[in-house]
Amino acid sequence: MKAILGKLFPFLRWFPVSTDGLRGDVAAGITVALVLVPQSMAYAQLAGLPVVYGLYASFIPVIVASLWGSLSQLHTGPVAMLSLMSAAALIPFATPGTPAFIELSIMLALMVGVLRLGLGLFRLGVVVNFLSSPVIVGFTNAAALIIGLSLLSKVVGVPFPRSDFYLGDLWRVVLQLPQTHWPTVLFAIGTWLIIRWTPRLSPRIPGVLLAVVVATVVSWATGYEAKEKVALDQVGDTSVRAMIEEYRGVRERITEDTDRLTALNQELRQTRSVTGEGAMQIRASVEAKIRVLTYEIQEQKERRDALQIDLNARPLTGMRDGPDGLKLVPRGAESSAADQGEADGRSWRFEGIKGDMATFSSGGAVVGDIPKGLPKLATPHLQWDLVIALLPAALVMALIGFMEATSISKAIAATTRQRVDTNQELVGQGLANIAGSFFGSYTVSGSFSRSAVAARTGAKTGLFAIISVVGVVLVLLFLTPYLYHLPQATLAVIVMIAVFGLIRAAPLVHAWKVEPPAALIGVITFLSTLYMAPSLADGILIGVVLTVLWYLIRTMKPRADIVARKPDGTLGGIQAHGLQPISRDFVPVRFDGSLTFINVAYFEDIILEAQADYPSARAILVVGSGINEIDASGEEKVRELAERLGEMGVKLMFSGLKQQVLKVFERAGLVTLLGSDSFFSDKERALQALQRTYGTTPPEAGPQGPTAEGHQARAIDSKKGAPSSPAGS
Repeated sequence: MKAILGKLFPFLRWFPVSTDGLRGDVAAGITVALVLVPQSMAYAQLAGLPVVYGLYASFIPVIVASLWGSLSQLHTGPVAMLSLMSAAALIPFATPGTPAFIELSIMLALMVGVLRLGLGLFRLGVVVNFLSSPVIVGFTNAAALIIGLSLLSKVVGVPFPRSDFYLGDLWRVVLQLPQTHWPTVLFAIGTWLIIRWTPRLSPRIPGVLLAVVVATVVSWATGYEAKEKVALDQVGDTSVRAMIEEYRGVRERITEDTDRLTALNQELRQTRSVTGEGAMQIRASVEAKIRVLTYEIQEQKERRDALQIDLNARPLTGMRDGPDGLKLVPRGAESSAADQGEADGRSWRFEGIKGDMATFSSGGAVVGDIPKGLPKLATPHLQWDLVIALLPAALVMALIGFMEATSISKAIAATTRQRVDTNQELVGQGLANIAGSFFGSYTVSGSFSRSAVAARTGAKTGLFAIISVVGVVLVLLFLTPYLYHLPQATLAVIVMIAVFGLIRAAPLVHAWKVEPPAALIGVITFLSTLYMAPSLADGILIGVVLTVLWYLIRTMKPRADIVARKPDGTLGGIQAHGLQPISRDFVPVRFDGSLTFINVAYFEDIILEAQADYPSARAILVVGSGINEIDASGEEKVRELAERLGEMGVKLMFSGLKQQVLKVFERAGLVTLLGSDSFFSDKERALQALQRTYGTTPPEAGPQGPTAEGHQARAIDSKKGAPSSPAGS
């Protein structure tokens, strides 16, 4: 009963809580909360969401994951990787920051949660093995670059266009560098300096929190935001006014067409339940309309982004006639517009429009209004037509998040000596995302930085994570008005510092020394992820497919070679070491692979080539210590080879077969067919028996058998000729 309760309620292991343990949890919880609040807001913006949704994601999910997780020091919540992947997955279907985008983010969190929970309940955590280390490193490096560079626009204060081609969007940001807003850059530099130097000057003060406080106070004191609403007829530059009106029209058309697209998708769902030729024609017509409308929306979004960039490059000068009258004229036209007021000396850039009132700013972007109060319970809105479309991204996010949490857990467990149950961790992470989606949370996972802080500051149980939530609750209830002036550049730098620290080239360099093809797959994963961004899932899927293909190729052609004695007496490959064959009357062949359907044809080729190279041989010995299993195809092929070689007067023999393989031979009657004298417990006994029976007369050059050089000339392919172990077979 105790074991069952412990499985259903893993948090029972926390109790009883000692005084020292409680003290450590409280200290760790408070410290983590100071990091969690600014991080969660930064990551929410990275996910294309208002900052308050980062705080929502730091509430219920943190509590649920700590209660049902496996590692006491793991802190769950918003993380950079999944924040970007969430935004990348949803951008094709909705505009970041809009209600539709928020709904999809919450739905995606529910999907990821269900997938993780299912993987955990069915103990399928092993599926993560499809992601090899080089693929993970390549993907992580690319994702870190994408995350960091996608925030470049917030650091320099220019618009960031969003399309289906990330590298093109980034290049358009680079082209806007002449329009850099230097006060924004100064905030970014200041944030970086504070975060970098605070731990050196005072390790107990969280540099991230100090940067947020200082930047917010300075932003408020200097009037950094500097926004004003201006009627369109107060914009004196006719070309700018025309562009603003076009921008408003394009944005309205996007909204209208998006509503039409939603209605068409609803109509398509309804027609799918209807059969008949008429229904098929209706579905085809609706699908055609959806394709056309989707293309038009994409074109309109590109035009909207182009207009926003052009408007940002056309700053205007403000003319004030009294305290409230702001008119905007082209730069350099102050003297001709002197009758409209006095120039304020500021450069005003367009930011947005609502109705007939345009918003201009002479400062930088700040977080703005944050809704006050805790998230309310609400059922996630499911758009079934998008569930299938988002499923690949959700699965990749589920696996990536699980890998991230697992790697963090194992790293911390190595120091705390705790046992990590990966399947239980999947259950905890799955429940956290499911529960969080009912309280406005987007996708969450285990955080390396916050978990490391927790372990370093003495966290003993998951209670520390619940204590950290108290800080989030206090912010949501009482402190949101004070965060209005927090510069977005500060949040961008917080994320950039975190993700650029994930970039590592050394593992790929090391992988190249060990296994060049695997390292090459890692590099391809890196490049394909960059090229296919924002569809990050496609990049890692390419890596997975290439890894599986490479595994199949290696499995189809395992290491195999004819062996002979080396000077030290051990066995080695004839080709690899330039050795002389042992005898012309028997041939020892090493085969380091299982006999299954995928490689039995290769096994047949090896044996027949050995027989062809040594036509006078009367026995072929398969050194089978590397054969771990045999299936029906393998058994059938061995039987065929034995009968075929027997007709030529050649005996097929085996040494070192493992017990499970030998049992299959016995059940299939191969032991009877080949004879019990054809099986040896190890290769040395087999070679001694063969030498007693056939002698050790080396083959002669010429028609009776090849020399070592002749054998190398007819060498088996690269896998067969792979260098053998220094210790022999």
